Amino acid sequence: MTSASARVHPSSVIEEGAVIGENVSIGPFCHIGPNVVLGDDCQILSHVAITGFTVLGKGCRVFPGAMLGFEPQNLAYKGEQTRLEIGEGCTMREGVTMHPGMPNAGGLTSVGKNCLFLAYSHVAHDCHVGDNVVLSNNVMLAGHVTVGDRVIIGGGAAVHQFARIGHRAFIGGLSAVNFDVIPYGMLNGNPGVLGGLNIIGMQRAGMDKASIHEVRRAFRHIFQGPGSVRQNAAEARALYSSNETVGQIIDFIEAESERALSSPARAHR
Repeated sequence: MTSASARVHPSSVIEEGAVIGENVSIGPFCHIGPNVVLGDDCQILSHVAITGFTVLGKGCRVFPGAMLGFEPQNLAYKGEQTRLEIGEGCTMREGVTMHPGMPNAGGLTSVGKNCLFLAYSHVAHDCHVGDNVVLSNNVMLAGHVTVGDRVIIGGGAAVHQFARIGHRAFIGGLSAVNFDVIPYGMLNGNPGVLGGLNIIGMQRAGMDKASIHEVRRAFRHIFQGPGSVRQNAAEARALYSSNETVGQIIDFIEAESERALSSPARAHR
């Protein structure tokens, strides 16, 4: 079903069953599959292919060469009905690829609102990306990666499957993210090393200087204290119980995960 207000170039193919919202613009040489839903005000520029059970929220923009919703790059996939859901206001630049989930892992790849995916970045099956995330050029998320809100990942970085990146973390360009990265963490290098905290991210979040200094002291206690990281984190929770950000970092550390934790100590191994 194509709304009356949608504008579709005559060279594009919209298969029967696709749902095209109000004021959607679809440029030349695009292909929209039968199970695709495009929200109102989406702009599909040209030479874009969107297929599978894929949903784009209101106001998304998709640039030439992007391929969304094609089957996962996984030998175990046998054509099952799985989904790719992209939130409102997202921009997918040239050559971006995103795949739906696998049936044995929930069957869903999800992207939040207002995210920016620069040219040739890749979101693999079963990834879950938060709101206001930026993936720079050629960033690669392997399968089952979780990315928190307002994370920025620099160009050419690669994230290992099942890794978690906490909210407002910053990943430097060309980094290899082999392990989980705490909220507000700053990671650089190959292999990636947790070098400190994203102070600018804290400032943008509205944290005052006193709170930021507390988080920095807690960070040193957790990663440079005498005990294990988990022991030090438990002590830091008691010491900084009134600091919400410290609590968020410790909750992240204590949560179950398929991957180990990025830390400054890995620079010395």
